[in-house]
Amino acid sequence: MTDPFQFLYEYSQRGDIILGDIVAQYGCAFDEATYNENPRTMVVDGLIVSPKSYQHVLSFAFAVKEINENSKILPNVSLGFQIFDGYFNARMTHQNTLKLLSSWERIVPNYNCNKTKNVIAVVGGLNSEMAFHITTILNVFKIPQIAYCVFAPVSDVKIQLPSFYRMVPNEEVQYTGIVRLLLHFQWTWVGIIVTDDDQGEKFVHTLTPMLFKHGICVAHTEKTPSLYQALHAFRPLQSTLPLANSSVKLFVVNADLQTINALKWLIYTNEMFGGITNDFMGKVWIMTAQWDFSSQTELREFNTNIFHGTLSFTIHTNLVLDFTKFLQTVRPGLQQEDGFIRVFWEQAFNCTLSDSEEKKDINNEACTGEERLGSLPGIFFEMTMTGQSYSIYNAVYAIAHALHNMYTSRLTFRAMVERSKWDLSDLQPWQFHPFLRSISFNNTAGDLVLFNENGEIASGFDIINWVTLPNKSFVRVKVGRMDPQASPGREFTINEEAITWPSMVKQVPPLAVCNDHCHPGYSRKKKEGAPFCCYSCALCPDEKISDRKDMDDCFKCQQDQYPNKNQDKCISKALHYLSFRETLGIILASSALSFSLITTLVLRIFIQNQNTPIVKANNRNLTYYLLISLLLCFLCSLLFIGQPQTVTCYLRQTAFGIIFSVAISCMLAKTFTVVLAFAATKPGTQMRKWVGKRLATSILISCSLIQASICAVWLCTAPPFPHFDMDTLAREIIVECSEGSVTMFYLVLGYLGFLAIVSFTVAFLARKLPDSFNEAKLITFSMLVFCGVWLSFVPSYLSSKGKYMVAVEIFSILASSAGLLFCIYFPKCYIIFLRPELNSRHQLLRK
Repeated sequence: MTDPFQFLYEYSQRGDIILGDIVAQYGCAFDEATYNENPRTMVVDGLIVSPKSYQHVLSFAFAVKEINENSKILPNVSLGFQIFDGYFNARMTHQNTLKLLSSWERIVPNYNCNKTKNVIAVVGGLNSEMAFHITTILNVFKIPQIAYCVFAPVSDVKIQLPSFYRMVPNEEVQYTGIVRLLLHFQWTWVGIIVTDDDQGEKFVHTLTPMLFKHGICVAHTEKTPSLYQALHAFRPLQSTLPLANSSVKLFVVNADLQTINALKWLIYTNEMFGGITNDFMGKVWIMTAQWDFSSQTELREFNTNIFHGTLSFTIHTNLVLDFTKFLQTVRPGLQQEDGFIRVFWEQAFNCTLSDSEEKKDINNEACTGEERLGSLPGIFFEMTMTGQSYSIYNAVYAIAHALHNMYTSRLTFRAMVERSKWDLSDLQPWQFHPFLRSISFNNTAGDLVLFNENGEIASGFDIINWVTLPNKSFVRVKVGRMDPQASPGREFTINEEAITWPSMVKQVPPLAVCNDHCHPGYSRKKKEGAPFCCYSCALCPDEKISDRKDMDDCFKCQQDQYPNKNQDKCISKALHYLSFRETLGIILASSALSFSLITTLVLRIFIQNQNTPIVKANNRNLTYYLLISLLLCFLCSLLFIGQPQTVTCYLRQTAFGIIFSVAISCMLAKTFTVVLAFAATKPGTQMRKWVGKRLATSILISCSLIQASICAVWLCTAPPFPHFDMDTLAREIIVECSEGSVTMFYLVLGYLGFLAIVSFTVAFLARKLPDSFNEAKLITFSMLVFCGVWLSFVPSYLSSKGKYMVAVEIFSILASSAGLLFCIYFPKCYIIFLRPELNSRHQLLRK
């Protein structure tokens, strides 16, 4: 018997080749009484109207219309089609599938009583369950079926169902995109909403391990009741209360029609009975590709702002320009063969057609039939193709291009092609598969359409941001893409600036974490008994930092860096050395230059008075040598100021050691000269032959050569070198000259100390000799000062660090050199300038 609703819910168009389409136009069928409290509810034999799905029908018809008008694709051949509603019901889906394969009036399994009805392919269905109901029948007849619903990964579908194709990407790409989106915004504390059925369980079991693998916790999983249960909820369902009041700010929704309808009913009924809308306003929703922002006609008062700012994955779409023009021509009186349009029109515009056979609603106005689809809110109807409509559109074109390829393959199909005209009665569906499987073309929107090896379209998902408007319409904003065919590193893209977030969020982008982020300077510390996404924050220990949020552990800076006060970044250490630009360096350099100038003046005075007795006494040449060596001592201290370089490190200690050895050797030679001079005056002494310049020169050269030899060995074995000490000071790098060999360094100092002690001892023993121009007392006192300075140098040097060690050594050089200069030459200058009468040979002999 013919189904009484066949002509009401069927859209037919005759043609040479028939395409079948089984859509889910009006939702679910129920065996029990349907909730009908709202006067706007449309109930026809248990069917709840979903007007937005009508666009699927129109996109199918539009594609066929374009193809039939294009003589380049299928010349001399017209496509016909027949569309049935699947009702989300297995029995009705099977029945309508059989109608496609049988006659127009009666179902006769395995028989086709109408020779003109040649079904070459079928497009459908809206969800995976309906699609598999259809393909169980079509696969027997090897009739190609192109589904336009998103499927979970099924590796053996193509093996078990070779006639099955999908005009959508594999859902595994969508799962990956969800994880990448969560990771991009660092959302680690999320909820999952699914329907309480097998599809919901499958979604949870597939997505949850992927989230855990990438450090994302599932706070809880909400299983919404079936739509039947939701419709029978005469009071707010308690299961939505934890959903609204939960600390979870982000929900991933498996947005199939069952889940979304049940969720909207739960929100709607709770809003009516108490109002929880504000609680939902602060939530961030991530919808899967099944999401199609639509509403049943009975929910005209539903607050669409709840989903303002929602992010969803959608099947990739592009703008089909002529489709909008086509929709503008749709009228109830013009589409006589469309059994869907009358019910759609009355429900979408909330009116009643004058010739309607249904019982008129006294609350509804009469339809004029001239209403514009463009005036409908977006939740009821859109004037641009949705993702599923775009897939249907591409599916029809894929079939047409495959038929075109068959037509042009004359050599292979010579039996079927004769004089450019097909013998359509001989065209079998199984012959169609090779051409459908290998299609590759650009559609009218410019997108490439082709199937991969699994019979899925080689494409990706768009990421859409839904912006709701006060008139219950909305704007789709494309903000990203998940495309596995993109170049490496570009598979996932997102434009944060283009996203409009929910109105009630307190932070942009919103936070979705178990607890507040651990800011830089802190590290995460696990909480006992809590999920791995929940943690406390611990301040980084001294000398460690964390420079990013939510770091598991703090780390040390590099050796040339140190932590800042907040311990959230490393600061480069400053170089630490005695510089000419700092106060201490300026003072020491000025002192060295001043003493050098004084020494030069003294040398000039002695040269100008070189023939006076006070200059000639005690070996005039030794006096010059001593003054020149003291001048070099003052100048060599400048080598210790400034950033150490290889050359300056070589010269510092060696020049200091050799020059000071020359100076002390001069003092020693002077002392021996005085002692031998007085000893030679005794009768019968043998000392007279040692008196003279030769002895003094020998002492000077031999003592200096010993120090020079020590320094030469030092430079050849372990020379000093620039060294960067990064550990001694916390915030500075000490740039110093490492001695290379500490033993050689102290050997140089020890030899200087030995010469000083010998000179002091000899001078001390000669202190009671006649003192007219006798330098023994002066040398004794000067060497006492010299030894005192260098004895205090050792502990001061060892207890200092960095540039202050260098400053101690420079001070010791300057102090000891100045002590020799002033103790020996100040008394003589006094006599030369202030007591010239004492600077005479008569005075020397008298004494």
